Amino acid sequence: MGIILNFVKDYERIARFRFGTFEGMKGPGIVIALPVIHAKVWVDTRTEVLDIPRQTNITKDNAPIDIDFLVYMRVDVNEAEKAVLEVEDYHSAVVGLATTTLRAVIGDIPLDDVLSQRDRINELIRSRLDQETARWGIKVTNVEIRELTPPREIQEAMSRQMSAERVRRAVVLEAEGTRQSNVTVAEGEKQAAILRAEGDKQAAILRAEGFSEALTRIFSAAKEVDEKTMTLQYLEALKALGESPSSKFVFPLEFTRLLEGISAKASGDGSG
Repeated sequence: MGIILNFVKDYERIARFRFGTFEGMKGPGIVIALPVIHAKVWVDTRTEVLDIPRQTNITKDNAPIDIDFLVYMRVDVNEAEKAVLEVEDYHSAVVGLATTTLRAVIGDIPLDDVLSQRDRINELIRSRLDQETARWGIKVTNVEIRELTPPREIQEAMSRQMSAERVRRAVVLEAEGTRQSNVTVAEGEKQAAILRAEGDKQAAILRAEGFSEALTRIFSAAKEVDEKTMTLQYLEALKALGESPSSKFVFPLEFTRLLEGISAKASGDGSG
């Protein structure tokens, strides 16, 4: 009867039994087993992926939906003996428990939430599974829903709803664009009216200033014109009238006053 040497890797453990009595988990390293005396069960502590088959579940609002998902699990190295002593086949046990847990979780959630809250459902299933599998020394690290398939009539209703929502958003965006365009046009017209009013105001001010300046200059020039200058201007006007072919003349009242002034000056010059 020879000795059997078992080379156990870091991620492996061996449950060794001596005449049917559990001796403990052995490894990693070299584990000795004697034929007939010892029996052993190998345990892999790496993370495994279990594919949970597609199944039909009923939501809280009585809508059927097909779901399949993945369960990521591993044997807890510190409690690996439970995976050997507490359950015959922990893989099958986890698959069955995951199936019933999924049905319980989906049954408490309406269809709309099932379709929109996948991450929340993943965490609910994971936490419930982890609580149940702890007695087998199994740690559930993650759950991922792979596919959700509602019935055809529900898919068609969802498609119509999404189409109506897209139309609604397009109408809202178009209305918003029109409103913004009208606001922009009104603002532009407002600014243009302000600029036109400001221009008219400035033009009126400039015209008033020009007129005032012209009056000031005329007044200044008028103050410098003496009586002799005015007399000469009238005489020039009479000369021009005399050269005209007209036979009738109209003399303003100022002309008689001018003649009086000329007579007065002539009398003064003669007496001198």
